[in-house]
Parts: sequence; structure tokens; C-alpha cells
Amino acid sequence: MNFRRNIVENWGAEGEQWLADLPKLIDDMAGEWGLEIDEPQAMTFHWVATVKGGGVLKLGVPDGHLGAEAEALRIFDGRGAVRLRAEDAARGALLIEQAFPGTPVAELDDDAAATAVLVDAAELLHRVPPINCSLPHLRTLRGAFERYDRDGPIPRRMVERAAELFDDLCADAPRETVLHGDLHHGNVLRAERAPWLAIDPSPLIGDPGFDCGAMLYNPDPERHDPALLALVPARIEQLSRLEPVDRVVAWGFVMGVLSELWTVEASGQARSRAIEVAALLEPRLR
Repeated sequence: MNFRRNIVENWGAEGEQWLADLPKLIDDMAGEWGLEIDEPQAMTFHWVATVKGGGVLKLGVPDGHLGAEAEALRIFDGRGAVRLRAEDAARGALLIEQAFPGTPVAELDDDAAATAVLVDAAELLHRVPPINCSLPHLRTLRGAFERYDRDGPIPRRMVERAAELFDDLCADAPRETVLHGDLHHGNVLRAERAPWLAIDPSPLIGDPGFDCGAMLYNPDPERHDPALLALVPARIEQLSRLEPVDRVVAWGFVMGVLSELWTVEASGQARSRAIEVAALLEPRLR
């Protein structure tokens, strides 16, 4: 099951202990917040279930990352994203508005229409960080380039080029905004309060072009399908609403490499389409 694999790969022994304690945590949060668990949802890095009467209970390893998600949802305040209803930071628990019917953008048959929805979502979410915002800056991600073993499965030249571009793109960002951080086809859902609402932010502060990256190697990043790869050039043209094409290409390359670095770091394997997108874009870099 990818959920268990992801937890153990990313949190090791702490993740294994969290999985062992998860049934009790579910019961505790349901009791304290007066929730009746309805139906578990698809899971990647968090345990997620809808609750009767509306709402979503989200539980994750309490290392602070869900605190950043909660802060971002408070900043978004329902504009373009689901609303936060309750938080227990110490136990890694959030109660969130349910996007109903919750159909993801990935299920749209028209890729151009799907990309347009994602661009609309980005334009709603990208806003000036409020005073006293504690979200981390995009530059904090740079360590993944530095930690990479030159004998690993990703060509060293790609890692070095991506690191240089990452620095350049951060340094000459035309503006800095709150970033969703993982804006893709599975994280924008059809809703009633608004046509579409974003979920699951991994928020940062920085160049809004960063959010273009995940839109190029999703959905299903572990699915190696030439037809999906062939959609990338047209998506880039649509994403030029957010940033000039050359910056979209550069961020697409950087994020393709960075995403694969995270995969290698967690699992020891290069297994996603992200690096294929990076290879496709490498000849277009300036």
C-alpha cells in the first residue's frame, strides 16, 4: 500500500510508530471533536477520512508540517482552497472543510481544460504573504541538491544545472507570494461553495513559478506514459499566464529534478515521470 510505504520511507521508525498508534489517534480525535467517521479517502502521506455532517479529518506524523498547512489555509481563508475548521498541532490533526462532490481535476477528459483550472487556482492562491507569516521560504528546499550522492540514479549534470537554476530563479523572482507548494491534478477538487477548491497545501513563500512544476509531471507521476509526456509543451503555453514561458520551462526542469531527488532520497530509486519531464525540457533551457 503506497500510504504505508510513503510513511515509512519518509519518517522511518517514527513513521512506523505513528502507524502503530494510528487507530487510537483516530478514536481520540473523533471523541474530542465529536466526530463520527464516515469514509476513509485515498491516502498518500496522511490518514484522511470524511466525517458525517460534512468535513474531513486529516492526521499526519506530528513533525510540524501540518502546522504549515493549517497556516496556509488560514491565509487562503476559503478563497480558492478549503477552509480550516480545527487544529491540534501537537498530535498532527486537522479538521477541514469537505469539497463536495470532490471530483479531482485529474478526472477531466480535456487536458487543456484541466490545466486551465489549475492556473485559475494558482491565481487565486498566490497572494502577498501577510505580516508575521511564518511559512518557510522556497530556498529552504535547496538542501536536496546538496545532499545528492553523485553516484545516484539521476545524472549529475542535471542535478548541478537544476541547483544553479533554482538559485537564479529565486534570486530574480519578479514577485514573491504564498505558494500552495503541491498544486496538481489531484489536489484541486470540484466543490459546491466554489467551482473548484484546492486541498493539501505544502506551503512556502517564493516565486509563484514554482507551483508550475507539479502541474507538468502530474497526474499519476509514477505512470510512465508517452502520451502524458507529450502534453507538457501545450501545458507550458497555458502556464505562461502565471510566468513567462522561459521561466515556466526553467521551473519545470528544476522541479522535475527536485521531485525525483526527493523520491531517490526516500526510496533509493528514481521511479517517477518527473525526471522524464526534466529531460524533455533540458534542451529548452536558456
